[in-house]
Amino acid sequence: MNNKTFTYKKSGVNIKGADKFVSFISKISSKKKGKKKFSNIGGFGSINSIPNNIKHPQIVACTDGVGTKIEIANILNKFDTIGIDLVAMSVNDLLVQGAKPMLFLDYISINKINLPKLKSIIRGIVAGCNISGCNLVGGETAEMPGTYEKGKFDIAGFAVGLVDKNKVLTKEKIKKNNLILAVPSNGLHSNGYSLVRHLLIQKKINIKNNIFLKSELLKPTKIYTKEVINLINKNLINGCANITGGGLSDNIKRIIPENYLANINLNKIKTKKIFKWLKKNGISDREMLKTFNCGVGFCLIIKEENFKKVLKHFSSKYKPYVIGKITKGKNKVKLNGSINWFK
Repeated sequence: MNNKTFTYKKSGVNIKGADKFVSFISKISSKKKGKKKFSNIGGFGSINSIPNNIKHPQIVACTDGVGTKIEIANILNKFDTIGIDLVAMSVNDLLVQGAKPMLFLDYISINKINLPKLKSIIRGIVAGCNISGCNLVGGETAEMPGTYEKGKFDIAGFAVGLVDKNKVLTKEKIKKNNLILAVPSNGLHSNGYSLVRHLLIQKKINIKNNIFLKSELLKPTKIYTKEVINLINKNLINGCANITGGGLSDNIKRIIPENYLANINLNKIKTKKIFKWLKKNGISDREMLKTFNCGVGFCLIIKEENFKKVLKHFSSKYKPYVIGKITKGKNKVKLNGSINWFK
């Protein structure tokens, strides 16, 4: 008879390491400007109150990940920004409904507990929560040996927001002659990385030795919460769209009401160096527009008379500009002209 002892640790799961990580999360997420916010990290669930200043609260929930951008983080051994991406991908979606982000939870699955890596990811998540004005209230870390290869992991985020019933951004608020504004992105954000990585492999480009790509490929997704919530509170926008996978056409199409058309002039788009680099390296216009934000991270739909008021809520780096107008029509989105990639 074999008397060999079997333990969870020998199977590849380190409970003590996970407990240390939970303790770290509890400490880092419970402080905001020196004041303790939550004390239930590590419990079975998060209990939170609905703010009493919202008369008719509607709950909005979103979930997303950062896709294969995590593979770039693995190559560069840099994990302090993808947590910001994780928060951004969900909270920017909440804004489209008019909701203010309130709560965020994360899920991290990894082949083996690596405390320095996990702490770096969590610091980014906490930073993203601080930028967006929400709180990290819980999550899950799963050590899964055999499911992931050595050093591999995945992350997912879950955000909950609130909006007063009277301020929900519905399709019905979008009208003829409304302007379509482009709000600049911070770069690729968290979409199209499988195509980027395919290009890098085919062209045998080592990003570790490329200063430009090292600085561009892990730029965190811009979080638009502060600006957009201020606009919603002042009734300055009729609709908005988060420009993620599918690009301008697919994402704006989702918010346009029946019998209306978003006429977009691609000549107006101010693109960025990373998109120019991708275009120069062989990606077609069609593929660029279908896969990437191309320099437009978020779109606002507003009344023309509100344009100058809207501009006051943005810094110079993310100042919105007009790229189109809402007209009568049936196809929902019409892209006119083409992006001048190299102007």
